[in-house]
Amino acid sequence: MYELIQQAMDPQFIVIVLTAVAAFATVLTLTMPLFANDKLNSRMKYVSDEREKLKIQRLQEMAAENVNKGNIRHQSKSGTERIVKMFNLRKALETEDLALKMKMAGLRGPAPLMTFLAARCLLPVVGLVVAGFYINFVNDFGLQGMLKYCVIMGGGYLGFYLPNIFISNLIQKRQDSIRQAFPDALDLLLICVQAGMSIEAAFRKVAIEIGNQSAELAEELTLTTAEMSYLQNRRQAFENLGLRTGLPGVRAVVTSLIQAEKYGTPLGTALRAMAEEFRDERMNEAEKKAAALPPKLTVPMIVFFLPVLFAVILGPAIIKVTETSF
Repeated sequence: MYELIQQAMDPQFIVIVLTAVAAFATVLTLTMPLFANDKLNSRMKYVSDEREKLKIQRLQEMAAENVNKGNIRHQSKSGTERIVKMFNLRKALETEDLALKMKMAGLRGPAPLMTFLAARCLLPVVGLVVAGFYINFVNDFGLQGMLKYCVIMGGGYLGFYLPNIFISNLIQKRQDSIRQAFPDALDLLLICVQAGMSIEAAFRKVAIEIGNQSAELAEELTLTTAEMSYLQNRRQAFENLGLRTGLPGVRAVVTSLIQAEKYGTPLGTALRAMAEEFRDERMNEAEKKAAALPPKLTVPMIVFFLPVLFAVILGPAIIKVTETSF
């Protein structure tokens, strides 16, 4: 033990360890961009596909009006859809609120919805099986009788709500990204509108420019541009933008756009005021996080820093006392 302490206190050993840590950090910093996924290109490709779907849907609706027939629906044959149809999960679990949450999470189309419903059906069974196997064959934690069944039922309950937790996390992450980039997007939108661009061209230009900062916001703006091109009512495209984001500030901007579209009022003053308000809100949020940092650092300092500090201060004295005693 004494030899290990002496070796750890050796300056040469400390220099070697610090050099190794610095080299590892340098290599990690240089290689991280190589493993980063190009989220913007993938999202833009998805939005382009969504634009084509809107175009095809509109053409189908026009054809249906001419021949007085219903829309043609594509019938998927995936395994998740078969599970959903087998247990009639759409009638039991699908609601308007669920459809809105899927859009807010960036999951559009029938495939993610079918996967979500199938997961809510299968994960409770998986949770029951895993909890039952662990509590009966691995470690029962000293539980007996009814307590075991409560733990097993808790595993099934957790499996049932795991998809909801996953969707909520996606929504929160997406909203944070949009909230951070939206003031800059409003500034760009204001510049484009004052330069004489149409609202469709302004949205398209802002989506391209803001993509490197927030791929989520670029996706929403591009999808709104597509909806303005193919929907009969432009107001519906603005309202869809507010619903998909779920942010009060975005809904306020959408309301201003709708009013400007309806009454012909100028957008410049309203957009400038909203951009300043969003920027002040973002700064207040950053200040709030900075003010909450010292209390959060108290426990890590007590647990990690103070023992090391005591070891550095008292270590030499303990070593000298030990040498003197022997």
